[in-house]
Amino acid sequence: MNQLEENSLFNLATQILQFTNSNLFLTGKAGTGKTTFLKHIKQHQSKNMVVVAPTGVAAINAGGVTMHSFFQLPFIPYLPDEQKIFGNNATVDKYGLIKNIRFSKDKIELLNDLELLIIDEVSMLRADMLDAIDEILKHFRNQKNKPFGGIQVLFIGDLFQLPPVVNDAEWNLMKEHYESPFFFNAKVIEQHPLLFIELKKVYRQNEELFIQLLNNIRNNTLNDDDIQLLKTRYQAKQIKQEGITLTTHNYMADTINREELNKLQGKKHLFTGEIKGDFSDKALPTEKQLELKIGAQVMFIKNDNEEKKYYNGSLAKIIKLSDENISVELNDNKQTIELEKEKWSSIKYTLNKETNKIEEEELGSFLQYPIRLAWAITIHKSQGLTFDYANIDAGASFAAGQVYVALSRCRTLDGITLLSPITSNNILNDHRIVKFTSQENSIESIADFLQTEKPKFASQLLLKTFDWQKIITALKYFDEQTSEKKLPEKDTLKGVSLGLLIRAETQQQFAKKFISQLENILNQQPINTELLNERVTKAKQYFANALHQEIIRPLNEIQTLLKGKSKVKQYHVLVNELEATIWKKLNAVQRITFGELSFDIDIIEKKQKEEKIITRDKAAKGQSKVDTLNLHREGKTIPEIATLRGLAISTIESHLSSFVETGELNIYTFLSKDELQEIANAYYISEEDTLTPLKDKLKDKYSFVQLRMAVSHINKNK
Repeated sequence: MNQLEENSLFNLATQILQFTNSNLFLTGKAGTGKTTFLKHIKQHQSKNMVVVAPTGVAAINAGGVTMHSFFQLPFIPYLPDEQKIFGNNATVDKYGLIKNIRFSKDKIELLNDLELLIIDEVSMLRADMLDAIDEILKHFRNQKNKPFGGIQVLFIGDLFQLPPVVNDAEWNLMKEHYESPFFFNAKVIEQHPLLFIELKKVYRQNEELFIQLLNNIRNNTLNDDDIQLLKTRYQAKQIKQEGITLTTHNYMADTINREELNKLQGKKHLFTGEIKGDFSDKALPTEKQLELKIGAQVMFIKNDNEEKKYYNGSLAKIIKLSDENISVELNDNKQTIELEKEKWSSIKYTLNKETNKIEEEELGSFLQYPIRLAWAITIHKSQGLTFDYANIDAGASFAAGQVYVALSRCRTLDGITLLSPITSNNILNDHRIVKFTSQENSIESIADFLQTEKPKFASQLLLKTFDWQKIITALKYFDEQTSEKKLPEKDTLKGVSLGLLIRAETQQQFAKKFISQLENILNQQPINTELLNERVTKAKQYFANALHQEIIRPLNEIQTLLKGKSKVKQYHVLVNELEATIWKKLNAVQRITFGELSFDIDIIEKKQKEEKIITRDKAAKGQSKVDTLNLHREGKTIPEIATLRGLAISTIESHLSSFVETGELNIYTFLSKDELQEIANAYYISEEDTLTPLKDKLKDKYSFVQLRMAVSHINKNK
């Protein structure tokens, strides 16, 4: 395959994610650029996305979270077709799966705004766990008839690498329901086949003979010449010191590293990593207690993204140590580097209610030098790494793909030393994988598919704008809460909440009729864009006005009715959250432009890029603050504004303090003259610029918001 074709595959895969809702399996041999593709999508994709992986280490490497933590997956087999037998705790069925999940309201909202789920290292993904994810998304997104509840899924990985972990007891339970434990035998995949793209260009190796050997190992087509070629690399107990030893088991690697470290003369130095917040011990990329001596062989476990001096997997030798510093000499170019500690983060995904974008929030971190002892590591931990020289002890391989992973870590065949012989018996590739991977789509078929699906996707974006289901769900919940809570003026409030629901359901009926009209126009070829634009323009005016007059205004009247009443704080929050949901839909309706309706993919792509830039650069500068100011002028409190806008109280305080500084808000809205004077006196005496020392000096008499307003007023008068 030439470079142009390879770039075409990369671009086609990118466009499938940007301009369709189709699920995609992206695979490729070791070193073909799967990790590069993942980074590219994370940086350039405009869809709301989440990245998950089967293990903690894989999740940290992918910059995501584990599947089990994100979806609250069970640790026993999920058998969707099973009618759970009373007292059987070995498996879980559909009922038990959903029953045991405890998603917060915010998490459910995030799932409903999720557009793209990326599953990395998919070779380790079990079929039953994928079916569990499918069921969870269908249930919480209330889309039972769509795979994964209508979310697009990107699967990334090489099935010839490490397989799912399934013990004999688990497989005995699963085999009545699944042909294999691999993800492609999940019910959801068998019922909804994936698009399949394989990246072909191998960037790690360039020797044709070596590449052919690796291909034959992958495809179970090892011949006598291949066996003879492997025999030439077998040199029992002749370890090359400049290389790393790859073993099948942890204890073997640990023993080699400990023995080699003890052989070195000199003082042993201990470097303790620092864990902050929530960071699992099982996901540590290196030892928390890192023992080193001068002369120790180490391996980098992270890329040097700034100066590009080292990469994940490059080897080095310790040449200088103190209690505070580590210096190493790189094996490949003998360059000397003084190391600095690196940070790994564990994250969770949150929905920014202001931008409606899914964002990463750091839960915890691990700070340590980006190295580990590397006379030996396990084949499992070597996945994704590249070496110039490797001593491979794979004779005791116990899992399919281990031999392939080990051999494919090396750039050249000459860089491999086999410490134990490899025969066809060690190569345990599964025939079911070979069968599945033969179903790859051609470049031509995917290009044709894109041409068909792009206008359909544009249509879906338009039709989604006039889907009222989220509003109906929110209003039903609000009506239930109104009926259940003890509230003043309860009969009046029940009448208003029921009226809101009835009016929204009427709007929903009109929306469904309008969607039907849109579908008729969109199904005509060519599309009558003039008629489409005319209908959409009228619909924008009608629905925006209906939402404001029939729902938002009555909600404001509820706030007025309850003003000054006691024991209604939580209900105020409910009203604000509901109003925020309605405003979101109203804004979405008003934002439709004719550019979206042209179904010109270049225009859609340009709009997606612009939206990405707006989110990243906060392009709507000032507007967010103005929205806060307007709500404040309507008489809403700071907590009410924060809830309504889905922002932190501190953010709302910051917005308002900026208007105090410009003189648009009166300081005496927040403080009396005497209070302002007391704060001013303490502020002038204090030499600190931050608020905490000022708060301490005033013995916590004033809140941070009061101090912030006062300081803004003082700075204005300066």
